[in-house]
Amino acid sequence: MQTFIVSALLFGTCATTSNPKVSHSSHSSYENYFTAIWHNRLYLYTAAALSFGLWFLLKMVLKKESVSNDVGLLGLHKAVRKDDHCDGHAELHVSGVKVFFGSQTGTAKSFAKELCEDVRSFGLPAEAINMKEYDPDDQLADECTSKSVCVFLVATYTDGQPTDNAEWFCKWLEEASTDFRYGKTYLKGLRYAVFGLGNSVYVGHYNTVGKNVDKWLWMLSGARIMSRGEGDTNVVKSANGSIQADFVAWKIKFMKRLQALCEDEMKNCCGKRKTSCLTTQRDEEEEEENSNLDKNGSEEELLESSSDDDGSPSSGSVLDVEDLGSMMSSVKRAKQSRGDDQMVKRAKNGMRKSEKEEERREMITPALREALTKQGYKLIGSHSGVKLCRWTKSMLRGRGGCYKHTFYGIESHRCMETTPSLACANKCVFCWRHHTNPVGTEWRWKMDPAEKILQDALEKHQNMIRQFRGVPGVKAERYEEGLSVQHCALSLVGEPIMYPEINDFVRLLHSRHISSFLVTNAQFPEEIRSLVPVTQLYVSVDASTKDSLKKIDRPLFKDFWSRFLDSLKALGEKRQRTVYRLTLVKAWNVEEMQAYSELVALGQPDFIEVKGVTYCGESSASSLTMANVPWHQEVVSFVQQLVDMLPQYEIACEHEHSNCLLIAHTKFKVDGEWWTWIDYKRFQDLVRAHEESGGRSSFSSMDYMARTPGWALFGAHEQGFDPVETRFQRRNKTKDLSGC
Repeated sequence: MQTFIVSALLFGTCATTSNPKVSHSSHSSYENYFTAIWHNRLYLYTAAALSFGLWFLLKMVLKKESVSNDVGLLGLHKAVRKDDHCDGHAELHVSGVKVFFGSQTGTAKSFAKELCEDVRSFGLPAEAINMKEYDPDDQLADECTSKSVCVFLVATYTDGQPTDNAEWFCKWLEEASTDFRYGKTYLKGLRYAVFGLGNSVYVGHYNTVGKNVDKWLWMLSGARIMSRGEGDTNVVKSANGSIQADFVAWKIKFMKRLQALCEDEMKNCCGKRKTSCLTTQRDEEEEEENSNLDKNGSEEELLESSSDDDGSPSSGSVLDVEDLGSMMSSVKRAKQSRGDDQMVKRAKNGMRKSEKEEERREMITPALREALTKQGYKLIGSHSGVKLCRWTKSMLRGRGGCYKHTFYGIESHRCMETTPSLACANKCVFCWRHHTNPVGTEWRWKMDPAEKILQDALEKHQNMIRQFRGVPGVKAERYEEGLSVQHCALSLVGEPIMYPEINDFVRLLHSRHISSFLVTNAQFPEEIRSLVPVTQLYVSVDASTKDSLKKIDRPLFKDFWSRFLDSLKALGEKRQRTVYRLTLVKAWNVEEMQAYSELVALGQPDFIEVKGVTYCGESSASSLTMANVPWHQEVVSFVQQLVDMLPQYEIACEHEHSNCLLIAHTKFKVDGEWWTWIDYKRFQDLVRAHEESGGRSSFSSMDYMARTPGWALFGAHEQGFDPVETRFQRRNKTKDLSGC
């Protein structure tokens, strides 16, 4: 209004001074003033309208900013008032989110932190809780009244067991779910969601812990806010391509559900609106559960996945015996109808796959690529890798070679360590890769041709060697020789024999006059039998009994023991050089002498390498410590006792620096001298003749043996260290654990 008055005065003044028709002498000043206003009333109306419009626009802008500040992002940081027709008072529906994680390798822990950050961005408090540091007996019941949402991110470990940090929590929850002293409504009011982490390769134990936690919470009358999510580290069967992508997809659904809880769309809907909300929720949950059933084929889910609102046992009603029959009939009908739907879906999917084969996924996911690259791997294509062995670096400087140099005469600076398959069928406790590589029981990934893998491996290896040019201590002649690869150790990581074109890969090595040392974990007997001749074939014999093998190797196959024994038999059928590789882990496998001798009799290997386990540092995936590493004298003692039980074997060589000894068959002891070394040129001639004859020209390990030098023999004062080299004692530096 002040603007209007000022405008009127201004217009009046202008009119008084500019209108010649007004007589100043015949009218008073007041009459002149009002006359001017009347003659210029159009201008006044325009000014008043303009002023009011500006004032109204300003008020609307200020009001909009105020409402925006009050509501916040998506309205999640302010308690929303109830519908006036339902209840007249305000209520806080979500006070915060607590994310409990059970993790062994750190994946679930990282997911928990990620989820907390996203929840906090919505304006809600969130906390990541280590299950090991949480006492469910004293604290979990409090979550029923705290109005918080509890999220459980739990991984499944060996044999379907919970991880170490979740062991007590799961044990308590299982016991409470069946203990009458707690009662069926002990966790009534607890709102929760579960996301399980597992590997579908373990068919009988896939996401067992996640399923159990979900079931036990439900049995105690906890209320699911959404159906359980499952992450799969097996990229072949993962719904979204990787466990990280599975979690992101589940997280998006969880955040939407959390938003709905904060906005009170579920509890405080009225009439038709309530029905539509519940229907939408159930439709979403049924869709998710159908996908879970299609994946796992579990009938147990049908009973556990009832509606969160009216299917919970928290209703406290007692079922009449007369009604039991009708209830079971309805359940059976539901199972049958849902099963029929699933059969139709599977049939349609099968038709699609038959018409167009499903595109295979790459073995290396982005997260895995990042982890392996950080560890120094040079990745090749979608499933292969190469890395420079520490003994290659050592021999370039003239500081000694690896135990293969001592036992078999390879030139360590000319050896390339690679693998055409990063995947493995075991998860050994002493794996120096800390289980960053994928696992699997068969090849289901995209496959790169053998020519490309070998070519890229050689190029990347040579590039790593070139980085040593001009480095102090590197010998010029060794550097030049190192650029020409003469040996290939197929033992970098994973199971190279899983690669479908492994025979082509080996032939390509031999065509370039590169010797082949292939290591397998004794889980693929048929592949061993069909393998073309290699320079030396290894089988890892990490334990001598079924129980200890399961404990140490943690194999994926259910029939791992029969596969293990059959692999040893297949090895015995080979005519070329064969080796048992024993890794001693103190307090795990060093007391099974008689069983080891029986395994040796089964496969009749040419050589037995016995090596003390290498401690690779602390790892959440393994419980090994330095206390499990045997001293060299302890390894020597074990070998001497084992040899006493093997009439046709003796200790041949020793490499003290690697804590390793070689037991050899006495057929390699000619005229009192050991011939454990390899005549590599002779081998290349023999294998070429074998290929040219189409396999008719055969040869044996005795045809390409060479005499072992005295310094490499057991009992020599050099203890396996080449006297031509200069021994270097490393002090106060982190030890490089890479190597074959």
